[in-house]
Order: sequence, then structure tokens, then C-alpha cells
Amino acid sequence: MSGTPSAPAPAGGIIRSLIPARIDRLTWAPFHTRMVLALGTAWVLDGLEITIASAVGAVLNKQETLGLSSTQVGAIATVYLLGEVFGALFFGRLSDALGRKNLFIVTLGVYLAGNALTALTWGSDTFGLIFLYLTRFIAGAGIGGEYAAINSAIDEMMPARYRGRVDIGVNGTYWGGAIIGTLGTYVLLNHISLNISWRLGFLIGPIIGLLIWRLRRHLPESPRWLIMHGREAEAEESIALIERDVERSGQTLAPVDESQAIEVRPTRSHGYLSLLRVLFSHYPSRSALSATLMITQSFLYNAIFFTYTLVLSKFYHVDAEKTPIYLIAFALGNLAGPLVLGHLFDTVGRRKMIAGTYILSGVLLAISAWMFDAGMLTAFTQTLAWCVIFFFASAGASSAYLTVSEIFPLEVRAQAIAVFFAIAQCFGAIGPIFYGWLIGEGEDPGKLFIGYLIGALVMIIGGVVEAVIGVDAEGKSLEHVATPLSAVTTRPRSTG
Repeated sequence: MSGTPSAPAPAGGIIRSLIPARIDRLTWAPFHTRMVLALGTAWVLDGLEITIASAVGAVLNKQETLGLSSTQVGAIATVYLLGEVFGALFFGRLSDALGRKNLFIVTLGVYLAGNALTALTWGSDTFGLIFLYLTRFIAGAGIGGEYAAINSAIDEMMPARYRGRVDIGVNGTYWGGAIIGTLGTYVLLNHISLNISWRLGFLIGPIIGLLIWRLRRHLPESPRWLIMHGREAEAEESIALIERDVERSGQTLAPVDESQAIEVRPTRSHGYLSLLRVLFSHYPSRSALSATLMITQSFLYNAIFFTYTLVLSKFYHVDAEKTPIYLIAFALGNLAGPLVLGHLFDTVGRRKMIAGTYILSGVLLAISAWMFDAGMLTAFTQTLAWCVIFFFASAGASSAYLTVSEIFPLEVRAQAIAVFFAIAQCFGAIGPIFYGWLIGEGEDPGKLFIGYLIGALVMIIGGVVEAVIGVDAEGKSLEHVATPLSAVTTRPRSTG
């Protein structure tokens, strides 16, 4: 067997383990590819869901479908986002207490059930609406839970040298889902009866989910999570399974030096009140950093993404049926950024790249705002400007999730992700309302110009905060970035 097994727990419940070092010494193998494919679909599914709900909204107004009012259609997205917040907090707590694998199986099942049931909505009577909103809430809860459980699992089983690029690339695949959703609904809504096509649209996600269900079932539990919870024998089985898989790809694994071992005394799980005390008393600057990065990117994205069709129609007079073409271009820019720039977060470094992408996207947005106010842009050049801006902003936004998922101790990692995700969603919800008011009927470009400058300033603030108090986590073991709460060591605990 490769590596050195963890020593049996001595008296006092202390466990000495080389598992983190054994994970970080691995180089890329088919196991890591399967893990990314199996777990990374969470963001594809979320992008798919948001896009499909937006695309079928106008269709659900029609009497031949559900005959909903515009307010009732708008509430579908609101309920879904509320479900995401609830799911992140609820399943994030369970993920830290019960394990990553248990939760990334359960959350996928919750999402599949919610979406499949949405397709069965029968009408707009009181019970029909309750059923529709309940199923959207369930689907959102599943996706929210995915964010917490899966970011934790990927980080904990990914070698340190790849962690940044993988996290950023995976988070960026949200926009791959947006492209799939746009193309899928465009084909369905234009070639099949509307009362059937909108239902089929909500089944696209479950079909993708079912395809990766088997992959998830065969992934091991996070060895890091197991060892921190005192389940030493299971942790050894899990890391041995990973090492055998890696060795089958042709790698030869050298023994790990005993000096790299960690010692932990498993502790009880933390509730959210306990978590908040840990976050803001032991990690004040890291909590401030996480909140800033998450809030600023959420505000910008929700502001632009949920109102881009209004800008195209009100200011550039683009026909509603042609807006999907512009969305695909917008989504391609967002997808390309994390995939092209992701590796630089591991090589150039977290602080430089996160600060750089935030500040650069803010500066570019300010320049495009000036061009918009001067009447220099068309629908095509406005979309091109968004593509360039969000090429950088998308990588920055993905790095916000990376930051939150790696700078807090393993014992509270999923809950920390859930807390800052929930905070970001609450602030992000302000964006569409504020920018919708600024857009109005397109009568005053000056108001939207001010709005764009505010969005630019928000991103620049995020970048400056990262430059000042960011954490240089590139290439470092998770235990070095954030000492586990259960660690028994003379090394100073990572704080800040």
C-alpha cells in the first residue's frame, strides 16, 4: 500500500495522520477527472435552472400553458433563490455533521425530485400555484445544498497544486449550463406545443443529473472529513481506494515523511451560532474578506444578468425572440474566463489574480458605462463589452467561492460556504430591483450610467479588499491555510 497508514488513536482520543499529505502528493489521474465530472455538474445544473426559468417565464403567461400573471412568473425565480439559501444553510450543516458523500448524493436527489415535480404542475389555481412554488423551492434547496457539500468535497480531495484552477473552472461551468438551457428551451419552445415544451424544459436538468448519479455513488467519502471525525479506519479505506486508483494510471507513489503528519482530537459538530462565534472572533479578517468578495460579485452578476434583456429591448430595441442569441454570447465570455485564467490562480497566486480580476472588470465596466452614456454602443458592441468584462469578472466571482471554501477549518467548511452564500444572495437580490428601476422604460440612459458606475465601484472595492487582506493559499495544504479546530499541534493556529 502506498503512503504510511495513520497511527492508531492513542489514549486521550488523539489521532496522528498523514492523510492530508498523502492527498496533496498525488498528481492528476483519472480519479480526479471522474470526481470533477461527478461533482462539478452542480454549477451546470444551477445555470441551467436559472436560464430555463427565465426563458419559459413569458410562455407561462399564455392561457395554453398555466396562464400566470407577470407577478406570479416573477415569483418563480424568487422562490427558487429562497430555496437555494435554505438548502445551503440546512444541507451545509448536515454536510459538516454527516459527511460530504452522504450530502452530495442527497442534494442531487432533492434537486431531481423538485424539478421532475415542477413539470407536473397542472394549472394556476391556488393549489396549483402552491405546488409550483413548493417544487421550485425544493429544486432550489437541492442546488443550494450542492454548493456547500460539493465545494467542500472537491477541495478536500483535490491535491493542493490543482485546487485553485479546478475550483474556479468548476464554478465557471455555471455558464455552460446557461448555454445548454438557452439552446434547449429555444429548440423546445419553437418546435413543440408550448404546454408540453415548458415541461420538457424543466426535465433537461434531471436528465443530466441522472447521468452523473452513478459516478457520484462510486466516489469515496472525503478522507479528511473522516479523520477529523475520528473515523480513522474508514479514512484509511478511503485514501487507500484513491491511491490504488491513481497507481492504476501508472503513477508510483513515494512514502510520505512522518514530519508531515497532523494530530487531531475529534470534536463535536458546530451549530450556526457556534459557527458565527468561530468565524467572527477567531477569523475576523477572513470573514470580512469572504463577505466582501461574495457580496460584490453577487451584486454585479444579479444586477447585469437579470436585467440584460431589459437593456437590449429598452435601449437597443432588440426583439424579445432574438435575445437568446445575445445571452449565448454573454455566457460564452463568462465560461471562457475561468477556464482560460484558472491555472493562473495556482501559479501567479490567489491575491494577485483575485484582486486583478475584480479591479480590471470594475475598470472595464466603468469604461463601457461611459461609452453607453455617450451613445457609442449598439446591441452588438454592448454585448461584446459585457463578454470582455465578464471574462474577467467570471473568474473573479468563481474565486470568491474558492476563497470561502479553503480559508476556514474543515470542521465548519461547508457551513461557512453556506453562510457567505446566503449573505451574498440576500445582497445580490437588491441588484435586479435597483437596476430594473434605473432602466425603467429606457427613457433616461443617465440613470443607468450611474448604476453601471456603482457596479464598477463595488467590484473595485472587492479587489482592493483582496489586495489588502487576501490569503495566499496557492499550493498550500488546506491544513496549512486553516488549521483544523480539532488540531493538537504546537504550530500557531491560522487566524486573521
